[in-house]
Amino acid sequence: MADPKGFLNHGREVARSRPVEERVKDWNEVYVPGSLLPIISKQASRCMDCGIPFCHNGCPLGNLIPEWNDYAYREDWAAASERLHATNNFPEFTGRLCPAPCESACVLGINQPPVTIKNVEVSIIDKAWETGDVAPQVPERLSGKTVAVVGSGPAGLAAAQQLTRAGHTVAVYERADRIGGLLRYGIPEFKMEKRHINRRIEQMRAEGTKFRTGVEIGRDMPATALRKRYDAVVLAVGATTARDLPVPGRELKGIHQAMEYLPLANKVQEGDYVAPPISAEGKHVVVIGGGDTGADCVGTAHRQGAASVTQLEIMPRPNEERNPVSQPWPTFPMLYKVTSAHEEGGERIYSVSTTHFEGDEDGNVQWLHLVEVEFVDGRLTQKPGTERKIPAQLVTLAMGFTGTDRENGLVEQFGLELDERGNIARDADFRTNVPGVFVAGDAGRGQSLIVWAIAEGRSAARGVDRFLTGASDLPAPIRPTDRALAV
Repeated sequence: MADPKGFLNHGREVARSRPVEERVKDWNEVYVPGSLLPIISKQASRCMDCGIPFCHNGCPLGNLIPEWNDYAYREDWAAASERLHATNNFPEFTGRLCPAPCESACVLGINQPPVTIKNVEVSIIDKAWETGDVAPQVPERLSGKTVAVVGSGPAGLAAAQQLTRAGHTVAVYERADRIGGLLRYGIPEFKMEKRHINRRIEQMRAEGTKFRTGVEIGRDMPATALRKRYDAVVLAVGATTARDLPVPGRELKGIHQAMEYLPLANKVQEGDYVAPPISAEGKHVVVIGGGDTGADCVGTAHRQGAASVTQLEIMPRPNEERNPVSQPWPTFPMLYKVTSAHEEGGERIYSVSTTHFEGDEDGNVQWLHLVEVEFVDGRLTQKPGTERKIPAQLVTLAMGFTGTDRENGLVEQFGLELDERGNIARDADFRTNVPGVFVAGDAGRGQSLIVWAIAEGRSAARGVDRFLTGASDLPAPIRPTDRALAV
């Protein structure tokens, strides 16, 4: 363990953010560069000799958190990086984007602010890149087996890297023009600069992974051709079918799905556009949906110069502290969260439902009509007399996703069976009903967290390795039915 009295001697400190008035003028990450290292050793020392590290179970990857906390406390960054990479292929992604269910399960968190596990994690990996401790791991010998991975989000990348390191020849197919999936085009630059993805892609290329962009399986290449070309296929295509809002006025111009809006802002940062085709500049913006994707839309609108930003959520405002009865420690609680985007301004309105949109004579949305709602006998019911309208010249729908894209024919061409929730069905080894075809990530699990996607990619890789060789030394942190403490 680290300092036995660390949790007594030091309070919780987190990464410092740049001033709001500064960061909304650019797209760089919101945190002050280099602000963590001076405090991270003290923060790592707060990790207790707790006997049973519930943080292990709170993390789907089973990260060895007490071990790398100890190394970070002693400033042995090489050893900390080795322990971190033992369970996580991409800690620079999770260290920036994961909601940290491990911290909710931290034993110290029972009656004190928990260990800053997420900040320690990102400090270790950033230091590892800086000192050259992250190097390609080229397999000693090749198996002669080939694998296609469809989708280059965190699940697909994790599966591809594990299988490449096991000696198989792996090609990743991505329908977009760049590798990264939603990491590339769904996550704004201010949450994670894309140089972190680019650096990992170069590492994977050096290890032997091949990448094929601009190829959509089901449209550009039929599933039958992919199966003939490769010994195994991993489907990591995500759950990209967005939930819609079928109310009067939905057809008006200026109403877009979040995943229509956010990628265009990222493409500006990639140099594809001078200005995004959909912009919030000078407009009254309404974001429907109170989750992380909604917050991403809020932060993007701020940087584009929106006149105002309002975020709507149909559910009541969450509590600021854990309810010990309904959400007891060490489960992952649903709490009121203020993200960096919310710190930058805008209004958040809870317990409201959109009734319809109103536009001008040219068909552009101008107003959003809403009504307050409340739970009556377990059902959300409109409250009479609470109807009102708010200005809305750009509306983004960030209400989650309902399943895998069915329009490109991939599911039908492979002949895949779906489960009762509409996800691609799989067994304990992540195998679908089609021999040699596996599924990992949101496509099989449903919309979830990045840390679950990486865990699923690693576990699916073990299933593929066993299918190809009869046995596998690759780790499998989870089974498809696992829920652990993070859900």
